[in-house]
Amino acid sequence: MIRIAENIPGYRMEKNRMNTKRIGIVVKTDEKAEKKAKELKQRLGSLCCVIDVRHSKSSNIPEDLMCLIVLGGDGTFLSAARFIEHRNIPLMGVKFGEVGFLAETTEENLYKAVDLLLEGKYMIQLRSRLDIKVVRDNQQVIDVDVLNDAVINKSALSRLASCAVYIDSTYLTTYRADGLIVGTPTGSTAYSLAAGGPVVHPSVPSIILTPICPFTLTNRPLIIPDSAFIEIRLEGSPENMVLTLDGQEGFEMDPGDRIFIKKSRNDIKMISFEEQSYFKVLKTRLKWSGGRS
Repeated sequence: MIRIAENIPGYRMEKNRMNTKRIGIVVKTDEKAEKKAKELKQRLGSLCCVIDVRHSKSSNIPEDLMCLIVLGGDGTFLSAARFIEHRNIPLMGVKFGEVGFLAETTEENLYKAVDLLLEGKYMIQLRSRLDIKVVRDNQQVIDVDVLNDAVINKSALSRLASCAVYIDSTYLTTYRADGLIVGTPTGSTAYSLAAGGPVVHPSVPSIILTPICPFTLTNRPLIIPDSAFIEIRLEGSPENMVLTLDGQEGFEMDPGDRIFIKKSRNDIKMISFEEQSYFKVLKTRLKWSGGRS
């Protein structure tokens, strides 16, 4: 059951009906999700349109979208977040994947959620992103925002990765590990969690550094303020190094590359309907106390 909450810190209640705008639908390549998308399109008629984020360009986003409903798992949600780039388009996740930390709404509550959406009875939660830049031979070759994380690791497993980390131009340490994850609070429940990193609430202004299987056991996950400016330099023998962004896109690194990371100015807006939606999703997905609500 969906409950409406008002005056919640970090949320904004939208009360204006938006019948003049359309709802975009992003669908996972999955028979069940595609069937539900077809039903939703029949229900909404001209109020909605299906958007293929895999083969469309961001510049082709319709101007009259009030939001995107994402039917799928976290991977589909991340694809939608990358697709909209810096545009002011809220996202509503509907769980059709295996885990789905980014999807608050379940399939059985979809139509109720859409009705509340059209009535303007929803909240907006801001999720921070990271601005990732890579400089090669004094030229910027990558400039991308990520919602979850940036991961540096070896494409070949024979050697450790050596990543020298500087915080606000001050040397911190050199992580010798299978890799290094730099993540947002939203990304704390993704790869970072699997690598032993902490779970961080999305409203905590922070950046997470999580080494993957570090050679030195004293190199532990670290939470730093999101006002920090991070520089990472590849040391040792940095051949076969790969930078992966949100698990969606990978780039081969050159030995002299420098990676610069800071909090992005472009937050993602996530649609929510419940006061404690994050904790509800968290304990359900992690099966705390048996996953009971």
